[in-house]
Amino acid sequence: MAVSKSKKIEILSVLENELKNASSVAFTSNTKLTVLDITNIRKDLIKVDAKLMLAKKTLVKIAFKNVYNVELNDDLLPGQVAVLISKWDKIAGLSIINKYAFEFRKEEKIKFVWAYFDWAILDAAEATKIANLPSREVLLAKLLGSMKSPISGLARFFDWAKKELEAKKLLKVWDLLSFVETKPEPKQEEVKVAEVAVETKEEAIAEEAAPEVVEAVAETAVAAPEATETPAE
Repeated sequence: MAVSKSKKIEILSVLENELKNASSVAFTSNTKLTVLDITNIRKDLIKVDAKLMLAKKTLVKIAFKNVYNVELNDDLLPGQVAVLISKWDKIAGLSIINKYAFEFRKEEKIKFVWAYFDWAILDAAEATKIANLPSREVLLAKLLGSMKSPISGLARFFDWAKKELEAKKLLKVWDLLSFVETKPEPKQEEVKVAEVAVETKEEAIAEEAAPEVVEAVAETAVAAPEATETPAE
């Protein structure tokens, strides 16, 4: 069914407006996608403020020229292609398409053709590498997690201090220092007395064990057979 001129102008206007607000653009080959596949992909893209648009290649070329002043040749738009437009996060939309490309890799339902990323044209391999990078949402989550680590440790300290203050009926955390038990170092005289006591105890143990040792040696000597000399023939 032929598209009227007014409809083409409307589609071109929408496409140009989307490209002006895009943080990244990619093109995908999706000749084998079903209606259900496209519906599922679009639902996931909406979550990351991205969309997949279908338009005639002639309109895509005009829109790219008007918005980015980039001439697209037929080699960049082989067969039926769809335009992936990412807005808030320039990688998140690519990541979702990459996920489906991997899921449908056997059937080759969808795959990258090329991308327009940071004012440069990337081929399919380069677009896939970009798609494998962590999205802004993932990076922010990691940053937030690293920021929470010292805060959580501080929160545990305050919780402990509160319990200690309540248990000891104190008002300030500084007052807890007075409850730190420190053992005084023993005096030199006490050390000497302790050493003498240890030596005396060791001697007593040795004396008690001595008779038993002597008896054990004597029994061994009695039990040992006397050596006999073999007469020479």
